[in-house]
Amino acid sequence: MELAVPEQRLTASIEASAKQVLSTDGLSGLFPAGTWVYLTDVGVDPLDTIVAAAAKVRACGYAPVPHLPARRIGSRDALELRVNRFVGEAGVDNVLVIAGEADEQKGPYSASIDILRSDVLSKHGIQKIGVAGHPEGNTTIPADIVKSSLLEKAAYAADTDAEMRIVTQFGFDAERFITWADSLPEQGISLPVHIGMAGPAKMTTLIKYAAICGVGPSMSFLKKRGSALAALAMGFDPDPILLAMEDHVATNPFTPIKAAHVFPFGGLKKTANWLDERGSWDIKKSLYLDASVI
Repeated sequence: MELAVPEQRLTASIEASAKQVLSTDGLSGLFPAGTWVYLTDVGVDPLDTIVAAAAKVRACGYAPVPHLPARRIGSRDALELRVNRFVGEAGVDNVLVIAGEADEQKGPYSASIDILRSDVLSKHGIQKIGVAGHPEGNTTIPADIVKSSLLEKAAYAADTDAEMRIVTQFGFDAERFITWADSLPEQGISLPVHIGMAGPAKMTTLIKYAAICGVGPSMSFLKKRGSALAALAMGFDPDPILLAMEDHVATNPFTPIKAAHVFPFGGLKKTANWLDERGSWDIKKSLYLDASVI
Protein backbone atom coordinates (compact mmCIF):
# COMPACT_ATOMS: atom_id res chain seq x y z
CA MET A 1 0.00 0.00 0.00
CA GLU A 2 1.42 3.38 -1.04
CA LEU A 3 1.88 5.93 1.72
CA ALA A 4 0.08 9.25 1.48
CA VAL A 5 2.46 12.18 1.22
CA PRO A 6 2.62 13.97 4.60
CA GLU A 7 1.91 17.70 4.54
CA GLN A 8 5.17 18.39 6.36
CA ARG A 9 8.69 17.19 5.74
CA LEU A 10 11.52 16.15 7.99
CA THR A 11 14.34 18.60 7.58
CA ALA A 12 17.77 17.21 6.75
CA SER A 13 21.48 17.66 7.30
CA ILE A 14 24.01 16.40 4.78
CA GLU A 15 27.42 14.72 4.95
CA ALA A 16 30.49 15.39 2.82
CA SER A 17 34.18 14.66 2.75
CA ALA A 18 36.62 17.53 3.09
CA LYS A 19 37.95 16.98 -0.42
CA GLN A 20 34.40 16.87 -1.77
CA VAL A 21 33.69 20.27 -0.21
CA LEU A 22 36.92 21.81 -1.44
CA SER A 23 36.52 20.51 -5.00
CA THR A 24 32.83 21.35 -5.48
CA ASP A 25 32.25 24.42 -7.64
CA GLY A 26 29.07 26.29 -6.85
CA LEU A 27 28.87 25.07 -3.25
CA SER A 28 27.56 28.47 -2.20
CA GLY A 29 23.81 28.48 -2.80
CA LEU A 30 23.59 24.72 -3.21
CA PHE A 31 22.01 24.28 0.26
CA PRO A 32 19.79 26.62 2.29
CA ALA A 33 21.59 29.03 4.62
CA GLY A 34 22.40 27.43 7.96
CA THR A 35 22.29 23.82 6.69
CA TRP A 36 24.31 21.48 8.88
CA VAL A 37 27.13 20.05 6.73
CA TYR A 38 28.87 17.16 8.48
CA LEU A 39 32.53 16.68 7.54
CA THR A 40 33.70 13.09 7.59
CA ASP A 41 37.04 12.05 9.04
CA VAL A 42 38.07 8.53 8.10
CA GLY A 43 41.77 9.11 8.67
CA VAL A 44 42.78 10.02 5.11
CA ASP A 45 42.75 13.83 5.28
CA PRO A 46 45.24 15.94 7.28
CA LEU A 47 43.83 18.39 9.78
CA ASP A 48 44.69 21.34 7.53
CA THR A 49 42.41 19.95 4.81
CA ILE A 50 39.49 19.35 7.17
CA VAL A 51 39.83 22.82 8.70
CA ALA A 52 39.95 24.39 5.23
CA ALA A 53 36.77 22.51 4.29
CA ALA A 54 35.04 23.65 7.49
CA ALA A 55 36.04 27.24 6.75
CA LYS A 56 34.64 26.98 3.21
CA VAL A 57 31.37 25.55 4.54
CA ARG A 58 31.11 28.49 6.95
CA ALA A 59 31.99 31.02 4.24
CA CYS A 60 29.17 29.60 2.08
CA GLY A 61 26.68 30.35 4.85
CA TYR A 62 26.30 26.81 6.19
CA ALA A 63 27.12 25.30 9.59
CA PRO A 64 30.15 23.00 9.54
CA VAL A 65 29.82 19.90 11.75
CA PRO A 66 33.19 18.12 11.77
CA HIS A 67 33.62 14.58 13.07
CA LEU A 68 35.82 14.04 16.11
CA PRO A 69 37.07 10.43 15.94
CA ALA A 70 38.11 9.62 19.52
CA ARG A 71 40.45 6.70 18.84
CA ARG A 72 42.30 8.57 16.11
CA ILE A 73 43.23 11.52 18.33
CA GLY A 74 46.66 10.94 19.82
CA SER A 75 46.63 13.16 22.90
CA ARG A 76 44.77 15.86 24.80
CA ASP A 77 47.00 18.44 23.14
CA ALA A 78 46.01 17.07 19.74
CA LEU A 79 42.33 17.31 20.69
CA GLU A 80 42.82 20.87 21.97
CA LEU A 81 44.58 21.85 18.74
CA ARG A 82 41.89 20.32 16.55
CA VAL A 83 38.97 21.90 18.39
CA ASN A 84 40.74 25.26 18.73
CA ARG A 85 41.35 25.41 14.98
CA PHE A 86 37.79 24.39 14.14
CA VAL A 87 36.41 27.12 16.38
CA GLY A 88 38.94 29.82 15.57
CA GLU A 89 39.22 29.31 11.80
CA ALA A 90 35.74 28.05 10.89
CA GLY A 91 33.42 29.22 13.68
CA VAL A 92 32.49 25.64 14.59
CA ASP A 93 30.01 25.29 17.44
CA ASN A 94 28.65 21.85 16.57
CA VAL A 95 30.44 18.50 16.24
CA LEU A 96 29.79 14.79 15.82
CA VAL A 97 31.82 12.74 18.30
CA ILE A 98 32.46 9.16 17.16
CA ALA A 99 34.63 6.39 18.52
CA GLY A 100 36.31 5.37 15.28
CA GLU A 101 37.48 1.90 14.37
CA ALA A 102 38.15 -0.43 17.31
CA ASP A 103 41.72 -1.26 16.27
CA GLU A 104 43.01 2.27 15.69
CA GLN A 105 43.34 3.83 19.16
CA LYS A 106 46.29 6.21 19.08
CA GLY A 107 45.92 8.04 22.37
CA PRO A 108 43.98 8.27 25.63
CA TYR A 109 40.48 8.27 24.09
CA SER A 110 38.99 4.81 23.63
CA ALA A 111 35.38 5.91 23.20
CA SER A 112 33.22 8.95 22.47
CA ILE A 113 32.38 9.38 26.15
CA ASP A 114 36.07 10.06 26.86
CA ILE A 115 35.96 13.10 24.58
CA LEU A 116 32.71 14.25 26.17
CA ARG A 117 34.07 13.91 29.72
CA SER A 118 37.13 15.96 28.92
CA ASP A 119 36.42 19.67 29.28
CA VAL A 120 37.75 20.47 25.82
CA LEU A 121 34.42 20.92 24.02
CA SER A 122 32.77 22.98 26.74
CA LYS A 123 35.96 25.01 27.19
CA HIS A 124 35.69 26.09 23.55
CA GLY A 125 31.97 26.83 23.75
CA ILE A 126 30.76 23.79 21.83
CA GLN A 127 27.38 22.72 23.19
CA LYS A 128 25.77 21.11 20.12
CA ILE A 129 27.07 17.54 20.07
CA GLY A 130 26.03 14.55 18.00
CA VAL A 131 26.87 10.98 18.99
CA ALA A 132 26.55 7.83 16.94
CA GLY A 133 23.58 5.49 16.88
CA HIS A 134 23.46 2.00 15.37
CA PRO A 135 19.92 0.77 14.67
CA GLU A 136 21.32 -2.36 12.99
CA GLY A 137 23.98 -2.94 15.62
CA ASN A 138 27.72 -2.51 15.33
CA THR A 139 29.72 -5.31 13.76
CA THR A 140 32.73 -4.66 16.02
CA ILE A 141 30.99 -3.99 19.35
CA PRO A 142 28.63 -6.29 21.32
CA ALA A 143 25.01 -5.12 21.56
CA ASP A 144 25.12 -4.68 25.35
CA ILE A 145 28.16 -2.41 25.08
CA VAL A 146 26.46 -0.34 22.38
CA LYS A 147 23.43 0.11 24.64
CA SER A 148 25.43 0.94 27.77
CA SER A 149 27.49 3.43 25.77
CA LEU A 150 24.35 5.30 24.67
CA LEU A 151 23.10 5.28 28.25
CA GLU A 152 26.37 6.88 29.39
CA LYS A 153 26.02 9.61 26.78
CA ALA A 154 22.40 10.26 27.70
CA ALA A 155 23.41 10.56 31.36
CA TYR A 156 26.18 12.98 30.39
CA ALA A 157 23.67 15.11 28.48
CA ALA A 158 21.31 15.15 31.45
CA ASP A 159 24.08 16.31 33.78
CA THR A 160 25.49 19.05 31.55
CA ASP A 161 24.41 21.93 29.33
CA ALA A 162 25.25 19.98 26.18
CA GLU A 163 22.56 19.93 23.46
CA MET A 164 23.05 16.34 22.41
CA ARG A 165 21.48 14.25 19.68
CA ILE A 166 21.92 10.78 18.21
CA VAL A 167 22.94 10.59 14.55
CA THR A 168 22.56 7.10 13.15
CA GLN A 169 24.46 5.06 10.63
CA PHE A 170 22.70 4.99 7.28
CA GLY A 171 20.29 2.20 6.38
CA PHE A 172 17.34 1.31 4.17
CA ASP A 173 14.79 -0.33 6.44
CA ALA A 174 12.53 2.48 7.67
CA GLU A 175 10.46 0.23 9.92
CA ARG A 176 13.55 -1.12 11.67
CA PHE A 177 14.92 2.37 12.26
CA ILE A 178 11.58 3.68 13.55
CA THR A 179 11.22 0.75 15.98
CA TRP A 180 14.76 1.28 17.24
CA ALA A 181 14.32 5.03 17.76
CA ASP A 182 10.97 4.68 19.51
CA SER A 183 12.43 2.09 21.91
CA LEU A 184 15.08 4.48 23.23
CA PRO A 185 12.99 6.47 25.76
CA GLU A 186 11.85 3.30 27.55
CA GLN A 187 15.52 2.38 27.87
CA GLY A 188 16.22 5.69 29.61
CA ILE A 189 17.70 7.40 26.53
CA SER A 190 15.87 10.68 25.93
CA LEU A 191 17.85 12.25 23.12
CA PRO A 192 16.56 13.46 19.75
CA VAL A 193 17.38 11.16 16.85
CA HIS A 194 18.54 12.14 13.39
CA ILE A 195 18.08 9.12 11.12
CA GLY A 196 20.89 8.39 8.67
CA MET A 197 19.95 7.48 5.13
CA ALA A 198 21.43 7.42 1.66
CA GLY A 199 20.44 9.94 -0.96
CA PRO A 200 19.68 9.00 -4.57
CA ALA A 201 22.51 6.98 -6.11
CA LYS A 202 23.37 4.01 -8.29
CA MET A 203 22.57 0.65 -6.70
CA THR A 204 26.12 -0.56 -7.30
CA THR A 205 27.49 2.47 -5.45
CA LEU A 206 25.22 1.86 -2.46
CA ILE A 207 26.12 -1.82 -2.29
CA LYS A 208 29.80 -0.85 -2.19
CA TYR A 209 29.31 1.65 0.65
CA ALA A 210 27.02 -0.69 2.59
CA ALA A 211 29.76 -3.34 2.50
CA ILE A 212 32.44 -0.85 3.62
CA CYS A 213 30.32 0.50 6.48
CA GLY A 214 29.14 -2.90 7.70
CA VAL A 215 25.40 -2.32 7.56
CA GLY A 216 24.43 -5.97 7.35
CA PRO A 217 20.62 -6.05 7.09
CA SER A 218 20.76 -3.13 4.67
CA MET A 219 23.33 -5.01 2.61
CA SER A 220 20.86 -7.87 2.21
CA PHE A 221 18.15 -5.42 1.19
CA LEU A 222 20.35 -3.83 -1.45
CA LYS A 223 21.49 -7.14 -2.88
CA LYS A 224 17.89 -8.18 -3.40
CA ARG A 225 17.09 -4.87 -5.06
CA GLY A 226 20.34 -4.79 -6.99
CA SER A 227 19.76 -8.23 -8.49
CA ALA A 228 17.13 -6.80 -10.82
CA LEU A 229 18.44 -5.21 -14.01
CA ALA A 230 15.72 -2.55 -13.81
CA ALA A 231 16.86 -1.56 -10.31
CA LEU A 232 20.45 -1.34 -11.46
CA ALA A 233 19.40 0.87 -14.36
CA MET A 234 17.06 3.15 -12.42
CA GLY A 235 19.13 3.47 -9.26
CA PHE A 236 18.02 3.86 -5.66
CA ASP A 237 15.06 6.10 -4.81
CA PRO A 238 15.25 7.09 -1.10
CA ASP A 239 11.90 8.87 -1.06
CA PRO A 240 9.78 5.91 0.16
CA ILE A 241 12.07 5.54 3.19
CA LEU A 242 11.86 9.20 4.10
CA LEU A 243 8.11 9.29 3.45
CA ALA A 244 7.64 6.38 5.86
CA MET A 245 9.56 8.23 8.57
CA GLU A 246 7.68 11.46 7.92
CA ASP A 247 4.35 9.65 8.13
CA HIS A 248 5.42 8.12 11.45
CA VAL A 249 6.56 11.46 12.87
CA ALA A 250 3.39 13.20 11.74
CA THR A 251 1.20 10.63 13.51
CA ASN A 252 3.43 9.98 16.53
CA PRO A 253 4.36 13.33 18.09
CA PHE A 254 6.36 11.71 20.91
CA THR A 255 8.78 9.87 18.65
CA PRO A 256 12.40 11.00 19.19
CA ILE A 257 12.95 11.17 15.42
CA LYS A 258 13.54 14.84 14.61
CA ALA A 259 15.47 14.98 11.33
CA ALA A 260 17.13 13.03 8.56
CA HIS A 261 20.88 12.94 8.01
CA VAL A 262 21.67 12.23 4.38
CA PHE A 263 24.76 10.55 2.95
CA PRO A 264 25.18 11.85 -0.62
CA PHE A 265 26.67 8.74 -2.23
CA GLY A 266 25.30 9.92 -5.58
CA GLY A 267 26.99 13.32 -5.24
CA LEU A 268 26.31 16.55 -3.38
CA LYS A 269 24.42 18.27 -6.18
CA LYS A 270 22.16 15.32 -6.95
CA THR A 271 21.28 14.89 -3.27
CA ALA A 272 20.78 18.61 -2.72
CA ASN A 273 18.43 18.84 -5.70
CA TRP A 274 16.39 15.89 -4.39
CA LEU A 275 16.06 17.36 -0.89
CA ASP A 276 15.14 20.76 -2.28
CA GLU A 277 12.55 19.42 -4.73
CA ARG A 278 10.78 17.29 -2.11
CA GLY A 279 10.57 20.21 0.33
CA SER A 280 12.91 18.90 3.04
CA TRP A 281 14.65 22.27 3.16
CA ASP A 282 11.52 24.42 3.04
CA ILE A 283 11.17 25.99 6.49
CA LYS A 284 7.43 26.51 5.95
CA LYS A 285 6.93 22.77 5.49
CA SER A 286 9.45 21.50 8.02
CA LEU A 287 8.57 19.10 10.82
CA TYR A 288 11.58 20.31 12.81
CA LEU A 289 11.33 24.08 13.15
CA ASP A 290 14.75 24.68 14.67
CA ALA A 291 16.37 27.43 12.66
CA SER A 292 19.82 26.19 13.66
CA VAL A 293 19.17 22.92 11.84
CA ILE A 294 17.53 24.19 8.67
